[in-house]
Amino acid sequence: MRAQPPVPAATGAADRSPTGADAGLVSGEAVQLDVRAARLGSRVLALLLDVAVQLVLVVLLAMALAGLSLNALPGVDGALLNALATVLLVLLLVGYPVLFERFNHGRTPGKLAVGLRVVSADGGPVGVRQSLSRALVGVAVEWPGLVLPLLSWVAGVAVMLTDRRGRRLGDLVAGTMVVHTRTQQPWLPAPMIIPPLTGWAVRLDLTRLDDPLALALRQYLTRAHRFAEPSRTLLARALWSEVAAVTTPPPPARVPEPLLLAAVLAERNRRGALRLRRARTLTASLWPELSPTPATPAVPVGGTADATPAGLRPAVPAPRPASGPPAPPA
Repeated sequence: MRAQPPVPAATGAADRSPTGADAGLVSGEAVQLDVRAARLGSRVLALLLDVAVQLVLVVLLAMALAGLSLNALPGVDGALLNALATVLLVLLLVGYPVLFERFNHGRTPGKLAVGLRVVSADGGPVGVRQSLSRALVGVAVEWPGLVLPLLSWVAGVAVMLTDRRGRRLGDLVAGTMVVHTRTQQPWLPAPMIIPPLTGWAVRLDLTRLDDPLALALRQYLTRAHRFAEPSRTLLARALWSEVAAVTTPPPPARVPEPLLLAAVLAERNRRGALRLRRARTLTASLWPELSPTPATPAVPVGGTADATPAGLRPAVPAPRPASGPPAPPA
């Protein structure tokens, strides 16, 4: 989350922040939530996965109803089977999303696989009445669309494409929206050592720098651009105080703490990569069969391998037969 004023409603433009948050959700403390609204592509993919799960359930329930009709149980007739089929169909189309959104934090199996979640328009958890409203509107005019299927499908797609938050008709009626639960994390390069600190970093004693502290350094260096001052500087000083207590010798004077942290982490990564390379070399020397070997060309029996390409080899004339009297006929 990041503290900033909400987007004015009059502009109607989506928030184009560096982190990709465009849902426009603001909590009660006037803090804008760093979430992205789900668009047409991800929601269609989640719908297709849910439809596949529902088709599997339909096949299983149809097999169960067929078993009841074949066994000819007392009191089971065609009317009862038709009533059961109708109830089961309503449960699949309406109860399926309602139950999953109620007991799985607004996520059906399809939304869970894609990384989506249904929330209220204010960012809170979705309620039962909201889920029921979404499901009823979806069955009636969206999917499968019992009222004018083709026209309702076109209207639903048009609404999703034009809405700032990518909401469909069911979301507009129920006061909900679908957001991404997986945030975008850009890939950042590994920290580098500036040239003035190279000599100091090579002489560092890092034996007492454990993995949790190294992980804290990496997390800070990869996320420092998202912190605001003075929190960024205070956190760097706190981390450097922990690193300085377990490393020697002391650093040069008047060097900012983020540069020192980057130098320590980069030197630790360099030494780790060197140890790994040495271990692989030792393993290859002790167990050659465990290391892949380059393919060698086949050598004919009684011959030697020739690494010269065929196009660069000199032409060798064929040997002439030795002169002498012809052999007598057999």
